[in-house]
Amino acid sequence: MLTIREKIAYGLGDTASNIIFQTVMMFLLIFYTDVVGLSPALVGTLFLVVRLFDAITDPLMGAMADRTKTRWGQFRPYILWLAVPFGIISVMAFTTPDFSYNGKVVYAFATYTLLMIAYTAINIPYSALGGVLTAEPSERVSVQSYRFVLGMLGGLIVAASTLPLVEWFGEGDKAKGYQLTMMAMSLLGVVLFLLCFSGTNERVSTPAEQKTSFFDDLRSLWKNDQWRILCLAGLFLLTGQVLRATLAIYYVKYVLNLEQYITLFITLGMIGSILGCALAQPLAKKVCKIKAYITLQLIAAFICVISYFVPKEYDIMAFALFFLWSFFLQMATPLLWAKMADTIDYGHWKTGVRITGMVYSAVVFFIKLGVAFGGAFAGWLLAYYGYQADVEQTEATQQGILLSFTLYPAIGSILVALVMRWYVLDNKRVEQIHGELNEAQQA
Repeated sequence: MLTIREKIAYGLGDTASNIIFQTVMMFLLIFYTDVVGLSPALVGTLFLVVRLFDAITDPLMGAMADRTKTRWGQFRPYILWLAVPFGIISVMAFTTPDFSYNGKVVYAFATYTLLMIAYTAINIPYSALGGVLTAEPSERVSVQSYRFVLGMLGGLIVAASTLPLVEWFGEGDKAKGYQLTMMAMSLLGVVLFLLCFSGTNERVSTPAEQKTSFFDDLRSLWKNDQWRILCLAGLFLLTGQVLRATLAIYYVKYVLNLEQYITLFITLGMIGSILGCALAQPLAKKVCKIKAYITLQLIAAFICVISYFVPKEYDIMAFALFFLWSFFLQMATPLLWAKMADTIDYGHWKTGVRITGMVYSAVVFFIKLGVAFGGAFAGWLLAYYGYQADVEQTEATQQGILLSFTLYPAIGSILVALVMRWYVLDNKRVEQIHGELNEAQQA
């Protein structure tokens, strides 16, 4: 049984990660289009191209972490080593250089690529750490609930404070405001990563006799059919989620015409996310995790569809629906990450090879690919519907933003629900696998 203190310490690592992840998801597109001055179509392509590079870096990072042996463990050292570099690169990504347009494009590609490499290098070991803190299935849901409550707290900090801090630091200069805001955010993130490192311990280890190559790990990974299902679910989920979250600012500013309430809108969403994550563990104790996950995705899709039909004059209803969407969608998130740990045990049972870092890195790659698609679609859709920065949008553009913010994300949640019908690792099956693995180790 893990202590609450250790669960909180682990969760603080996701607070740090989300300070960057949520800033990228909510503000990087509008920073590039409205501050740096890049075209939305180009930014959409940037998001996709850079994230495709993760197809190489993610499995390599997972394999590297699986083979790391230090006095601190396999995964914790990377949090210690990379906290400061990650913070510095985050500031660079939100810096506006005094370059020509082409120079700014090159700088954006370079710094965003570095940011994603740094995120991969610290977040994959951090995610894998959650799978080795405990072997108990119920505790895994609890760990992930703490993680995502505290992770969404990082998102709440970003949602509630980013634009006010940009205004305060910048004093009318948004470029300066974003840079100084990210300095403050990054400093906080470094401190939280270090608290995560110092407050956790690894308890589940790779069998000492296991000696495999990188390509052996890939072959074992592919044999894990439940891992493949989670990869597809993560891809569809994040594509829709990021598309909606990225366009939230545009929806409030240009469809509801309530620019002054942008911070309130996204902050309400984060509060809904925190409450949803907090209720994941009680939900998992009462109902089947698989059925609960599918139902939550369908509820989230239904809320997106309802949002399309809300007239702009009913702004309170629009705010309430965004809160409810965040609440139900994020209630499912700890369940998904607990399933990742279960698929590691399943793969170990099926193939005889335990590849914690590789499994997490592969699922995280598809999640990040979803983030890339979501961000890319947001940029491309804005360009397709004729968006122009900081001017009154045409009726066709407003309608396009509304469609992209409501109906299109609903498709992602529906696809997730369909894919998860083939997932079979319920509590009973996981306990059976644990029993057989324990017997094999004792034999």
